[in-house]
Amino acid sequence: MSKWNVEMVPDMTGKRVVITGASSGLGLEVSKILSSKGAEVIMAVRSLSKGERAVRFICSDNPGAKVRLMQINMDSMQSVRDFSHEFLSIYDTLDILINNAGVMFPPFTISADNLELQFATNHLGHFALTGLLMPALRRSPAARVVTVSSIAARMGKMDFDNLDGSKGYSSAKFYSQSKYANLLFGKEFDRRLKLNNSTIKSIICHPGVSATNLASRGSGKESGTLFKFFFNMIAQPAHMGALPLLYSVSNPDLKGGEYIGPGGFQNMWGYPTMSTSDDSLFKKDVAEQLWTVSEKLSGVNII
Repeated sequence: MSKWNVEMVPDMTGKRVVITGASSGLGLEVSKILSSKGAEVIMAVRSLSKGERAVRFICSDNPGAKVRLMQINMDSMQSVRDFSHEFLSIYDTLDILINNAGVMFPPFTISADNLELQFATNHLGHFALTGLLMPALRRSPAARVVTVSSIAARMGKMDFDNLDGSKGYSSAKFYSQSKYANLLFGKEFDRRLKLNNSTIKSIICHPGVSATNLASRGSGKESGTLFKFFFNMIAQPAHMGALPLLYSVSNPDLKGGEYIGPGGFQNMWGYPTMSTSDDSLFKKDVAEQLWTVSEKLSGVNII
């Protein structure tokens, strides 16, 4: 898998894709590439004004791009439900769902549903979105759900007694927890799909250390200049960070359950490869508890 690059993304004509967090960073890069390969891309964004700028950017290079904006706020169950209802009223099928949107290191913030913002946005909103879009995914012959985790998942630990942060809050700790939840969800989803003989595949990936606007601290604004300067010194550009996502979306050899990330030093940068770190990180009992808690908090049953 070394040196796998964007030129190896196959023709995607006829594929319908939903990607969250599509107005900047990795989401925008992936939207641009997939639409250039012929896919129909539904860009699920929090800010429609930022989304409109993103669409103009994509269409400036590819005037025939099949892109559509739809609004979603991942930390609000009502917004996730509204998006899903609107999507299912327009489309019958969905080939690829990319659970990409996220926030990192915000000050302590409670979500619209009284949960800590990073857990609500990075994990629970995507759990609910996946479940609500399952009717369309099931109607596609070889659908994929790609969930974007992080190398921060290595430091993650689920604290089920403090998901609202009321018993203490650390932005880094809660970020790692949310990205660990992404990994647990993607792996457990794969296990349950296979138990049910589903043709849907669940794949997990991470971008390494990539220069994006993830650390806007939940504001949707640009990251601070000093932070961006030091972060960009060690980060690979967004087009490289997007490669594990594109590989997960398009490689025909994946069976489901794989964890894809950069193959360079400490998986921080480089070309996509299969990671084995999930073998030690995945805990079946913790994943099952997370699944149960997520169903209760979201009111959504996936399988």
